[in-house]
Amino acid sequence: MNALYRFTFFLLLLCLPLATQAQKKKSKAQLEKEKKENLSRIKEANRILQQTKKQKEASIGQLNAIKEKITVQKGVISNISREINFIESDVQETEGIVGALQNDLDKLKAEYATMVYAASKTANSYNKLMFLFASDNFNQLVRRMRYLQQYSESRKKQVEQISKVQAVLSGQLAILESKKQQKQSLLSKQLSENKNLLTLRQQQDSVITNLSKQEKNLKQEVASRQESVKKLDKLIADIVREEIARAARAARAAGKASSAGAGKVTLTPELALISSSFAGNKGRLAWPVERGFISQKFGRHNHPVLKGVVVENHGVDIQTTQGATARAIFEGTVLTVASVPGMNNIVMVQHGDYFTVYAKLKTVTVKPGQTIKLKDVIGTVYTDSDGTTALQFQVWKNQQNLNPETWIARLQ
Repeated sequence: MNALYRFTFFLLLLCLPLATQAQKKKSKAQLEKEKKENLSRIKEANRILQQTKKQKEASIGQLNAIKEKITVQKGVISNISREINFIESDVQETEGIVGALQNDLDKLKAEYATMVYAASKTANSYNKLMFLFASDNFNQLVRRMRYLQQYSESRKKQVEQISKVQAVLSGQLAILESKKQQKQSLLSKQLSENKNLLTLRQQQDSVITNLSKQEKNLKQEVASRQESVKKLDKLIADIVREEIARAARAARAAGKASSAGAGKVTLTPELALISSSFAGNKGRLAWPVERGFISQKFGRHNHPVLKGVVVENHGVDIQTTQGATARAIFEGTVLTVASVPGMNNIVMVQHGDYFTVYAKLKTVTVKPGQTIKLKDVIGTVYTDSDGTTALQFQVWKNQQNLNPETWIARLQ
């Protein structure tokens, strides 16, 4: 491959929208999106953390907020690392292009030097005339005249080609320098973010140490919560059984045989449609609060401070800001409004044979039998004496308890 062909190849490499370049662009766009999400989450976690600090030096709510910041901080650092990898890949590609262009430039210059040397031998008019008149016949004379003309044009094109390669090379060198500066800047930022992560971990250790001194109070809180959870579970189970029985009675009264199995809600065509739509939106359902983070996950897990203590959660606790409102994650009908000690006010909404539960509400703005739409306000979230504002949220299908985290979308 001569220098001209190689130069054309690299021009195509620079200009064509290759699949790998398109993929990189998409990945970089995703990084930018994640960066914005992380900044938003850090900002929200800071607000929540400051509100918990106002009431108490050390609390579980404060610990949860610090843990959320640590999780997001790790995401920030991971994001920077991936960005550095992308830039490093760009640097290597650009260095390859620069090397190839430099090689082409050297070859073009060498070819041009050879042409200049050859031309110097026929530089004056006398030598050119001798070259022409030495032709054996007229046809050869014409060919030699064309050769001299083409040779002259080739030298001009060679000069133009050298100028083009030099211009592209200069541009690639500028890009390369810019990429290296970006990489250095990101490395410095990564170091700074690692220091921030270390500070957060030290804060976490400090809060855990302070909370450990309150072991007796924490155990009382755990026992009290578990008692409240039992009462809430019983209330939900009773309500679901009652609804199953009511639906079955309504079906019999209408002279219709129940197609539902034992322990399942008999669905009317309208309820079946809502139920199907609810199930079809799994993983995309709205959050029950506008902003916040999951401070306690679904299922059994170790207490964040007390060693050997396991707590069980039949939903998720979503920590948010003071004054936050709870909202419907999907259209449905308010089944019940009740109060449970330790869980404050609760609202249960029916979506066919699915049910959503909103607990730890300070106030309630809906009533039983009311039809509600997506994101309709249900009430305000309760803030405890530690300054922690957290909604207890649950999802059920008939009498089966489900993990809400798999149903709601990622909070943007």
